[in-house]
Amino acid sequence: MDIKPIIIAEIGCNHGGNMELAHEMIKIASGFCKVDVVKFQKRTNRELLSPEEYNAPHPNPVNSFGATYGEHREFLEFNKEQHEQLLQWSNKEGVEYSTSVWDLTAAKEMSALKPHMLKIPSACNLDFEMYQYLCDHFPGEIHISLGMTTYAEEDKIMEFFSKRNRNKDIVLYSCTSGYPVPFEDICLLEIERIKTRYGKDVKAIGFSGHHLGIAVDIAALALGATYFERHFTLDRTSKGTDHAASLEPDGMRKLSRDLRATSKALTYKKEEILDIEKVQRKKLKRKI
Repeated sequence: MDIKPIIIAEIGCNHGGNMELAHEMIKIASGFCKVDVVKFQKRTNRELLSPEEYNAPHPNPVNSFGATYGEHREFLEFNKEQHEQLLQWSNKEGVEYSTSVWDLTAAKEMSALKPHMLKIPSACNLDFEMYQYLCDHFPGEIHISLGMTTYAEEDKIMEFFSKRNRNKDIVLYSCTSGYPVPFEDICLLEIERIKTRYGKDVKAIGFSGHHLGIAVDIAALALGATYFERHFTLDRTSKGTDHAASLEPDGMRKLSRDLRATSKALTYKKEEILDIEKVQRKKLKRKI
């Protein structure tokens, strides 16, 4: 087995709408945490939200950056030019840039930046108009989270991309949509189910975790996931809904370290007695 995990630091909106903080998070994720990808989010809020949703109060006011949910989302949003700057900063720091796209306009704007990969969040994975645009105009990888999704809906998604010969550009993520997710709801064996059902048809299987700690991710690697996405923050006590389910820098650093170390160990022996064992066999083995 040759498993090389790809570790994605989901900065998302944990920058609090502050470009300088986002820049700092890119530098720390790359230099200290040694991740492969930093990922943000892009929404067109007037398009994504109904007027009622836009003008409603935030469901958890203590975490809100505006008087309404729409104002809150606008406060956290970066425009296309700012995302281009994030991409340039990521390139400078030697880490790959990516973003989730939540609607058609966001998909158009972000695909124009030509990143290697774009992510479709669980909430938007039935937006086939957006999928069609990406199939026609975005040649890169399309990563899709499967939280809150029925088996029939999964089949419909895969049928769509297979008919357009884009299935080999797809990475499917096992995901439970909750913040944070208790261990009994992570359902790691979903990785095996998704891999058995779709593994031969897609590029890879991923794991998008919203749980606490990093032990579970190692098990996800052993079950066949190769892409690992975890929310990233500089301070889990910061204002916002995602921070509590995020990893701080030392946790992300340890996750990167442990996933890469485990990937080296997930092999069969190259020969019955390894070179490292031969000296010990000669010294210690009895009754050969």
